Amino acid sequence: MDFRGKKYERGSNWSDPEVVELLQLWADEAVQVELESCLRNQHVFNRIAEVLREKGIHRTGDQCREKIKKMKLEYRRLKDNAKAPRGGRGWKFFDVMDRVLNSRPALPYALGGGVMAQQVLQGAMVESYHHRRHQFAASALPFGHAQHPELMEIKCEEVNSDEHCLTPEPPAALSYQQGSPEEREMERAFLERAQDDSPISRVEVPIETSVSPSGFSESNMASSSRMQNVVPRPGFSALHRLRKKRKGQRVKDPLDDLLLKTLTSQRAMEERFLQMEERRFQRDLDVEERRMQLEQRRFELEREHEYRMFSVFAQMLSILKQSHSGSSSSIAMPRGLDFNQALSEMTGLGGGDLQELRARPLAERRVDMHGFCHPGDFQRSPYLSARGNVVNIFRGSTEEGYKAYHADKYDEDKNPNGIINFGTSENKLCFDLMSKRLTQTDMNLMEPPLLQYPDWKGHMFLREEVARFLTYYCKAPAPLKAENVIVLNGCGSLFSALATVLCDPGEAVLIATPFYGGITRSIFLYGNVKLVYAYLDSKITGTSTRPFQLTVEKLEKALQDARAEGITVRALILLNPQNPLGDIYSLSELRDYLEFAKRHELHVIVDEIYMLSVFDESATFHSVLGMDRLPDPQRTHVMWGISKDFAVSGIRFGTLYTENQDVANAVASLCYFHGVCGTVQHKVAQLLRDRDWINQVYLRANHARLKAAHTYVTDELKTLGVPFLNRNAGFFVWIDFRKYLRTGTFEEEMLLWRRFLDNKVLLSCGKAFECSEPGWFRIIFADKTHRLQLGMQRIRKVLEEREQEILAEEKEQPCQSDQDGKADSTDEVIFVSRHQEPTCSGSSNLGDLIGLLQQQMRSSDWLQKNTAEQFAQEKPEIYDVFSKLVGKHS
Repeated sequence: MDFRGKKYERGSNWSDPEVVELLQLWADEAVQVELESCLRNQHVFNRIAEVLREKGIHRTGDQCREKIKKMKLEYRRLKDNAKAPRGGRGWKFFDVMDRVLNSRPALPYALGGGVMAQQVLQGAMVESYHHRRHQFAASALPFGHAQHPELMEIKCEEVNSDEHCLTPEPPAALSYQQGSPEEREMERAFLERAQDDSPISRVEVPIETSVSPSGFSESNMASSSRMQNVVPRPGFSALHRLRKKRKGQRVKDPLDDLLLKTLTSQRAMEERFLQMEERRFQRDLDVEERRMQLEQRRFELEREHEYRMFSVFAQMLSILKQSHSGSSSSIAMPRGLDFNQALSEMTGLGGGDLQELRARPLAERRVDMHGFCHPGDFQRSPYLSARGNVVNIFRGSTEEGYKAYHADKYDEDKNPNGIINFGTSENKLCFDLMSKRLTQTDMNLMEPPLLQYPDWKGHMFLREEVARFLTYYCKAPAPLKAENVIVLNGCGSLFSALATVLCDPGEAVLIATPFYGGITRSIFLYGNVKLVYAYLDSKITGTSTRPFQLTVEKLEKALQDARAEGITVRALILLNPQNPLGDIYSLSELRDYLEFAKRHELHVIVDEIYMLSVFDESATFHSVLGMDRLPDPQRTHVMWGISKDFAVSGIRFGTLYTENQDVANAVASLCYFHGVCGTVQHKVAQLLRDRDWINQVYLRANHARLKAAHTYVTDELKTLGVPFLNRNAGFFVWIDFRKYLRTGTFEEEMLLWRRFLDNKVLLSCGKAFECSEPGWFRIIFADKTHRLQLGMQRIRKVLEEREQEILAEEKEQPCQSDQDGKADSTDEVIFVSRHQEPTCSGSSNLGDLIGLLQQQMRSSDWLQKNTAEQFAQEKPEIYDVFSKLVGKHS
């Protein structure tokens, strides 16, 4: 019989004698121990199959395992579900399986060398069974020792399948016994000697290893990796267990090393956690201490403000008392505080106040307002032309500070005492986002067209993408056209190119001050085109509703003054959002500006480079390209670039959109000098195309970070009591430091700027933006938190030192009054600066004091916090006295 055929695969039929032989081998205690002590038991069933083949039963190890598995399942089914009558004992193999699986004691038996039926079996099955028994009992099993006598009684019948074998039958008894009296006696003697951990118990005693009928020895079982976890069964050799225990004590478990390392690591982690908790606790203490200091400072400022108000009020009462007693006094109408300060005398150019400066011819005024250099330092070079000499000596505070910053740049690790740059308008908050996006695989492309001369307007694929981008984010009413797009290496180059193609040398462009100082270099130095200023003041006058507000009236006045002097103005420049103010123009304001330009046939250059840097939802940006109708589309030109909105100022890319093809072609001719390389054009196109990443990832993170940084800086300024314009666009805050100037001059402003630079923080002073009022500064807040904190600490130090110096000088000259121009009190200017109040009553009239008192009352929320009702509740006695006094004099 070929036992390897398909007939004898899994599920083949077993006869009852074959099952009996299989159970005899499988039920052996040594076999059971080894089956339970190993993870993989295929080799055990293979050896059982070998023993069966020696007896003439040709089965494979898989078949033996499957048969045992089925019998276990049937046993558990009958026992757990109690589906068979009388507790499942109708199955003929139930008792055998029950003894093995439940470790019941073996029953005594009498015969050896085989299986002996003790009960008369019925029918043909009995004859078949005895026929099989005589075949197997004649020869001794090939095991290493004599077989123990055993008795096994089973009731069975002839079946053709395994399913028929599971038919319930009357209960049968299966009895067998193993182990000889000699072995049990030796085991008991050894256990007596091994008690109480005596020396004898630790002596190696040679033992005779018992071998099971299936060929499994106890020495093989002792080598199993799971022997320590096996629960000893009745009859299992105690000698073997003691020997195994001593062997386990001699061998070092590798798990001990792993456990030791785990515990060591856990202890180190706990110590690290405790250290972190201590640092966090210390940091919380520092923050709380800082908060207490800020609260104390805020309280002192409020008390100081209250003292100033009462001082002014006392002087007013003194003047009224003198007037009531018959003394003459000049009563004037209350006048608002005049914020126009006298400008400092320029070296070699004379001096004068603001009105005098504005009354000068534009040619002279240009030198004053643009001459950042010191005239005494002029040294004409014989190697340069007149224009070259002007360019060479044209140096301002911006370039001087920028040069000093690069020579001593702050680095947290390498140069912690270096200069922190709050002067250059860069977004340093999103390097992580941009670096990750610009290094993705779609950015890396190298094709021949990218390495060759392109269309000077830019590659068409980029111009099409720019047109789609501007259509989407500018909310254009109709799709913008790619042929109206020109690409240059930055908006500075666009200013230079437009000034060159729109104006002749000596003509002018109209612009409102303060404005981004780089425009001066681009237009005046490069294109030899003048700038005509429409001066914006911090004082709210006329139709103005906010400080530094641009109105059509101011544009009209500046234009008429220029034309009266014979200067031709060709264009108007609008910055939206405005740099450095942060203003965002409304649609009505934009329409008014464009209508003004149309009336006077002026080109309008609109710079919208901070278009996507409006970080507060309460503010809404309106693009010129989003207007339903442009008053003069042929003279309207819009600029935008990626350096600000995408935090990549090092990538020089700017774009111009104009419907005037003459202007577009003229500017494109200059792109030969200001072109963008092909690989950069590809990267920019890929960046602008990724609309999902821009909306869902970049803009959300960028706006959140800008808002958090802006909040931190403005909170620090509020704590210091420094007024500023509260805007929600761009990277900058326009700050009023005028109270820290000894005199309202640009010379004093430059001294304060150098004081900041000496203390390793770079700011931009108002002179760099052509501001008409000395004392205004721009600070950039789009920086990392640790640099913002350190930079604000250095600013605080300078301001506190400066304030102490000014107070010391005031004490030495108590009656000297210097009018100090401050911004009007509006919701958009916070904490208007303190004033230098007159301390001598004879130096002021009642109108001055009333105007000063009004200014102080509007400059804070003191009246809202200190109402008459609240005062009456807190201090009723003083309130009653005051009420009686007021009633007496009324």
